[in-house]
Amino acid sequence: MDLDAYLAPLPLVAVLRGIAPDEVAAVGDTLHATGFRILEVPLNSPRPLQSIAALANAYGDDCLIGAGTVVDPADVARVRDAGGRLIVMPHADATVIREAKRLGLACLPGVATPTEAFAALAAGADGLKLFPAEAMVPVVLRAWRAVLPPATRVFAVGGIRPDNMAPWWAEGATGFGTGSNLYRPGSDAASVAAAAAAYASAFRSLPARRG
Repeated sequence: MDLDAYLAPLPLVAVLRGIAPDEVAAVGDTLHATGFRILEVPLNSPRPLQSIAALANAYGDDCLIGAGTVVDPADVARVRDAGGRLIVMPHADATVIREAKRLGLACLPGVATPTEAFAALAAGADGLKLFPAEAMVPVVLRAWRAVLPPATRVFAVGGIRPDNMAPWWAEGATGFGTGSNLYRPGSDAASVAAAAAAYASAFRSLPARRG
């Protein structure tokens, strides 16, 4: 799986926490039209595997569909069986990471320290979810970048808005995850479309990455 191919149009992960299966078609279409290619349904949403299956069936290889808030290694196979190909976690449990990689899924564990970051990479993580970003400052990422392998993907997640991506991008963020500022349970497609457009516009106004 070429994770970077899904990041190229727009390196933003849509976190659809609380979405219900009867909402995913309209919300998914809206996000896809705006350029989002990575959609995450946290497992503490209503009937999350149904939503994952619906999104996977709708978009096939055109989008990377997966699950968030995966804390039980046994859930990894359930996500795969529903058509999910991405496992996102709030923590860096090596058993979940290794199970995801054993089953051929991409995995982005949550980390908050260099110790967790290096342990997650050693377990096979495809990238790191710096979480919660709202409890840190972008210079934290600058310090991490000085010691992490240069090709490490790092996503700032937690409190990310269109107006605060720039400093994280300047310090080397690969991309961003956004949840409640993009979608809240019950949001209609029009409100999601407006929020998604704001994120896409803000990202595309960021300066080109040097090097």
